[in-house]
Amino acid sequence: MLAKIQETASFIRERMRTSPENAIILGTGLGSLVNEITDKYEIKYEDIPNFPISTVEGHTGKLIFGKLGEKDIMAMQGRFHYYEGYSMKEVTFPIRVMRELGIKTLFVSNAAGGMNPDFGIGDLMIITDHINTFLSIRSVAKTLITVPASRT
Repeated sequence: MLAKIQETASFIRERMRTSPENAIILGTGLGSLVNEITDKYEIKYEDIPNFPISTVEGHTGKLIFGKLGEKDIMAMQGRFHYYEGYSMKEVTFPIRVMRELGIKTLFVSNAAGGMNPDFGIGDLMIITDHINTFLSIRSVAKTLITVPASRT
């Protein structure tokens, strides 16, 4: 996996004209933010070695580089989902590549809901935790049979 991350990062680095430390994944509803990025250049996912291809309608499938305000930025326009048949390693692969490229801060946007009746459509939220519904049978079984050291 590390070799693939390094190969992919090397490919992207050779095409980069900026050195962003910030990245954003443009999720549902925020794709138009790409129109605010200036001095931009793009790399299509299909051209990047080892990169998954988004199959979701409306997910364009490009890395976009440029400036957002005064900051150099890398943006993912289109992402990959577990429900598309990708493994969690494949879903998180672009994030690992970003780290290899020097990204220090990542903003992830998505369409999310909440139980708070005060939330309205289009409200911004900071998600600090989530319920992991992607547990594998192996991880559930390991959790169920693990006995804390204090009880042995």
